[in-house]
Amino acid sequence: MSVKSLEDLKKIKEEALRKREIRNANARAHITVAMGTCGIAAGARETMKAVLDAIEKDQIAGVLVTQTGCIGLCEFEPIVDVQVGEETKATYGKVSPERARAIVTEHVVGGKPIKEWMITR
Repeated sequence: MSVKSLEDLKKIKEEALRKREIRNANARAHITVAMGTCGIAAGARETMKAVLDAIEKDQIAGVLVTQTGCIGLCEFEPIVDVQVGEETKATYGKVSPERARAIVTEHVVGGKPIKEWMITR
């Protein structure tokens, strides 16, 4: 669809928001990787790739993966938040690609948070 007017742009925005709402409604888990400058420098890109690869490799459905900017805990980067259903959000620090894969397997799929890797605020 080409954008020829402000009305066209509004329709595109509404459609994108509707699709996002549908996708979010079907997600049983939400993983967020902090991708601020400090996170990227600490390896957040590799962490994000490991999360996505683990989900794809094991064909895990219902997991929404997003990124955010800096969350202000630079010494713990890369940081990953995991929210499964109505559980309390878990924030993991110093998440290497290996840890990211374990978090997907143990916490997201297995329902067992890995407490020793969690950051307490």
